[in-house]
Amino acid sequence: MCGFVGMVGDRDVAPVLVVGLQAIQHRGQDAAGLGTKDGTRFHCVKDLGLIGQAIPPDAVPRMAGRAGIAHVRYPTAGSVSTAEDAQPFVTRRPGILLAHNGNVTNLPELADQLREQGTTVLSQCDAESILLVLAHELAALRPAGHTCDDLVSAVRRVFARVRGAYSVVAVLDVDGKESLVAFRDPHGIRPGVYGTDGAGQWMAASESVALDVTGFRKVDDLPPGEIVVMRSGEEPLRIPVAPASPRPCIFERIYFARPDSIMEDGRVNRMRWILGRAVARRWAAKGLEADVVVAVPDTSRPAAMAIAEELGIKNREGFIKNRYTGRTFIMPDAASRTAALRLKLNPIREIFEGRRVILVDDSIVRGTTMRRIVEMLRELHPAAIHLISFAPAVRHPCYYGIDMPSHDELVAAAWPKDEVEERLAAQLGVDSLTYLSLPALRKVAGDAICDACFSGEYVVPVSAEERAAILRDRRA
Repeated sequence: MCGFVGMVGDRDVAPVLVVGLQAIQHRGQDAAGLGTKDGTRFHCVKDLGLIGQAIPPDAVPRMAGRAGIAHVRYPTAGSVSTAEDAQPFVTRRPGILLAHNGNVTNLPELADQLREQGTTVLSQCDAESILLVLAHELAALRPAGHTCDDLVSAVRRVFARVRGAYSVVAVLDVDGKESLVAFRDPHGIRPGVYGTDGAGQWMAASESVALDVTGFRKVDDLPPGEIVVMRSGEEPLRIPVAPASPRPCIFERIYFARPDSIMEDGRVNRMRWILGRAVARRWAAKGLEADVVVAVPDTSRPAAMAIAEELGIKNREGFIKNRYTGRTFIMPDAASRTAALRLKLNPIREIFEGRRVILVDDSIVRGTTMRRIVEMLRELHPAAIHLISFAPAVRHPCYYGIDMPSHDELVAAAWPKDEVEERLAAQLGVDSLTYLSLPALRKVAGDAICDACFSGEYVVPVSAEERAAILRDRRA
């Protein structure tokens, strides 16, 4: 999973891009990068670490350019990162700066194609392959001076050649004008928005919060299967390229996105609230009783409040969270996640001691974090721990950009569906476990979503060879 911010305007964009990027640091803590285009020159700085580590503050004022891209990354293609895998990427022929969010499922096939065309892929990051395919398709039309028609033809070929999920932002000259170009795959699996400051400057980003903090106003989601071409002082061009069949990832709204983001025309916070009410009704039908509802911070807070309201039970903050540690789910290995947990969360004894507690989390993927949380809470002697997930059971790998590529790593995949709650509750050490049902999720979010991690129904087919390659990359 990654996050990007792109901008085109009438002044240097680097300082604004860094501010916008800080609003989506939650989307990636592995690496960060910043690139700008200044006439025919490109400036780029990127490295491993958080934004402040990877993008030195003293470098930002020196990065001239009225168009640029900033990016945060945690790796899904290639588990061991180097600075060379950080985005954005640059090719000087024909002159493109590019970043993306998602996961390309046919990377080995693309690498073979690019080799046959005389191009070598130097990194383990799939964004480089997207860039090289786009550059090759543009160069096949003409060496320079590309038109909007050229761009449409080239992106149509990208859609034909590149499989998987991808939201892309690029900076290049189109029709002789410096342009910020954004496009999403025809299913729109990964998110993207664009907006304006009302004074002729334009921004595209993975989440609307990046626009909010920089004084921009969201105009719309990036339309699946279309190109949006943005230029300083002009209205953007929206050009359909491929037939759209939108299936945005629901796990974005359950876990990844900030609650104040607006995705697919809905506030993430409200979606989590509604899912909380739905799962509360399922819990109540079991005839269980509890004294207090506690959220595992931070993603599950809206759902926990909704559950408490639906059940007529007190909602309390039960954990003190260390704000200076990262999100454990997107840490690179189990040892890192376990070591970080004690530092990250400290339970408040009087909230748990002697009480029947409903513990609310967004989802249970590997189960490692939840087992450690329950172990901590048992030391406080609660009367009972009833665990609620406001997502369905994660039983299938994601090949589109979320770090869950193997059945072996998914704790709920070990048992038949009708046994998961009872068997996993015993394994986690809780008195009961209640998931939101898949039909209830679809009733709230609609059927036009990607819920493959819950249902096993994949939007973009992934061959056995591609699945094996993705798994090898993650275990490399």
